[in-house]
Amino acid sequence: MPTDSPDTEYTFDNGSPEAVPQLRALEAFLDPITARRIGPPVLAPGAACWEIGAGGGSVARSLARAVGPTGRVLATDIDVTHLTPTGNLDVRRHDVRSDPTPGDAFDLVHARLVLLHLPERRRVLASLAGALAPGGWLVVEEFDCTAPLRVLTAPSDDAAKLFAQVTDAMLGVLQGHGADLAWAQDVHAELVSAGLVEVDTVTHSQSWPGGSFGASLYGTNSRQLEPELLDAGLSPGQLEAFRKLLRDPAFAVMSYQFVSTRGRRPAAR
Repeated sequence: MPTDSPDTEYTFDNGSPEAVPQLRALEAFLDPITARRIGPPVLAPGAACWEIGAGGGSVARSLARAVGPTGRVLATDIDVTHLTPTGNLDVRRHDVRSDPTPGDAFDLVHARLVLLHLPERRRVLASLAGALAPGGWLVVEEFDCTAPLRVLTAPSDDAAKLFAQVTDAMLGVLQGHGADLAWAQDVHAELVSAGLVEVDTVTHSQSWPGGSFGASLYGTNSRQLEPELLDAGLSPGQLEAFRKLLRDPAFAVMSYQFVSTRGRRPAAR
């Protein structure tokens, strides 16, 4: 959502015109990875699931299909514009920072690209772990934004420098909103500290050529953040050149590392 102060609101607004292409680009890249991480044995028919920051709802719908008619899925977000309840899928407006957890018997709790934006991330993670049923799984997935993005090919050195300049500015805006760009590196230890077992982490990155869904994500992000990027000293011409570069087949860049960490609450004895 728009920012009123550095520590109170999310950076991206689900109600903006750019939200739909942003969500679609994220889903195209991340949903196959998430599906592998929350598949069996983590997820089983009849399970109760909580999808946090559900966004466009693709993961929530996938969960609802997987758990079947005897299971249930609760999809929550601070903006439920793009979420539709159906069958065993319930939707609720919920702010994970301040609202009580909606239960304490979930077999799966999943949060993707949520906690890194929250200054209260460690407290929130502990509350998510506490919402698990015995034997339940918590899966937290984030981008690690600490390493410089590696441009693989570019039409010119100046184009590569422009890409770095704009993406650095976008990361600066995120940090100004309270995001922790290195949070993905801390999640594993945080799940262990929360008392979870069988904690494991995998990372994924891939090349994004110009014109791909992945490359388009940088463009939609730049449109969402444009007022603040201009305030940071970038010009409209630079932003337009940046977006044009992202459509150029001569351009390719490695994605941020996507870090998926999961852990299980010990079963009751």
